[in-house]
Amino acid sequence: MCNREAEIPMNQTVLTIPERRLPRRRFLQTTSALGGAAVMGSLPLERAVHAAGSGTIRIGLIGCGGRGTAAAINAMNAGPDVTLVAMAELFRERLDESLAGLRAAKPSQTRVTPGRCFLGFDAHRDLLTGEVDAVIIAPTSHFIPAIFQTAVAAGKHVFCEKPHGIDIPGLKLSMAAANAAREKGLNVVSGLCWRYDPGVRATMQQVHEGRIGDILAIQETYVSVPYILRDRRPGQGEMEWQLWNWYHFNWLSGDQTAQQLIHSLDKASWALGDHPPVKAWGMGGRQTCLGPQYGDQFDHQAVVFEYDAGVRVFGFTRDQPACWNNTSDYLMGTKGRCDLLNRRIEGERPWHYDGPRENMYDVEHRELFDAIRNGRPINNGHYMCLSSALAIMAQMACYSGSVVTYEDAMQSERSFALSHYAWDVEPPVKPDATGRYPTAMPGPAEYEQWRMP
Repeated sequence: MCNREAEIPMNQTVLTIPERRLPRRRFLQTTSALGGAAVMGSLPLERAVHAAGSGTIRIGLIGCGGRGTAAAINAMNAGPDVTLVAMAELFRERLDESLAGLRAAKPSQTRVTPGRCFLGFDAHRDLLTGEVDAVIIAPTSHFIPAIFQTAVAAGKHVFCEKPHGIDIPGLKLSMAAANAAREKGLNVVSGLCWRYDPGVRATMQQVHEGRIGDILAIQETYVSVPYILRDRRPGQGEMEWQLWNWYHFNWLSGDQTAQQLIHSLDKASWALGDHPPVKAWGMGGRQTCLGPQYGDQFDHQAVVFEYDAGVRVFGFTRDQPACWNNTSDYLMGTKGRCDLLNRRIEGERPWHYDGPRENMYDVEHRELFDAIRNGRPINNGHYMCLSSALAIMAQMACYSGSVVTYEDAMQSERSFALSHYAWDVEPPVKPDATGRYPTAMPGPAEYEQWRMP
């Protein structure tokens, strides 16, 4: 999963994120046409879109951890014609465990031979040279933009887990890849899964149609416990250890603004028409999660996004043990309030969703593979890159303690990419004499790290 030199030149036209809000009427017309879900392209129906018209859609899994393995099952739930034929992973143990689980869950659709199991930092390249029609990209987040770009260059349909970049240079690779996929007529579906929940879609449609009036403020809360901690094993070198426990190192995960709060910020952005904020400021720190297993991240962050017309989005995330946990989205308007995850609106025009409950993870894959079969591509590129930008911007604001404008954030040159990848490469963060990893100290020095204007 090596972040090699870009295969899509950075001076190529990329998927742009508009600077201002769409007029409300135009936005409602747009979202109504899209059903609150995906941006659709156009291709002739007769186009042979998979397996040379054989009726089988061959998929490859890149990143065989829990999220990737679950996504592969969701993909195969989309129909008996979806077959898993190749896998790529850094760690042999994870690949073997994943393959065993997939064979147990989907024995007739898991057709991975030993020769189509690839290991190492270039495993995704080996997988993409084979006969696969679509790929599930779910590795360590650090590698997602480069793999996404390589997959599109290879002509593959893509399901891509979030975040779609943990720094702005990486995000711009994803923006370019999404734009290239659109030009090629390839499908791109994002792992920002709430956009595929039928009840949430229906509730958001009510918001877009004005049931709560004009939105004044949104409260986004994602407070939980530390996510997937892994102990250091005997004999693991520093690079191997950090990749083994990657959720807790900023250069690999982008902190919890990119891993958890991104889902909340994505829903807020959706409600507001998917246009960028003006600026953000925030605060955070590391208070209770101090041991080496917690890496170099903050354990609590709060961020305020300021949008045009005075709208505010308040985002809260915390990953501390033995505390109150909550995931919720509250949209406050001039005529009412929306409790999005409970699919309920209170106020002048109360409403609640009483339709069917479906697994949103299955829905996103069903719509992806239906689009492949029908030759009418889905491209989630705009919102998935904008929401990833919000997650990066939140980290910038909270870590630096500064006000960060959207325009400045998008000019950041800080990159977590390494010149090359190998098990003996020194990672960019090291423990101190006590074994702890230093974390950011808000102030001008940290702001300078992001290399903004």
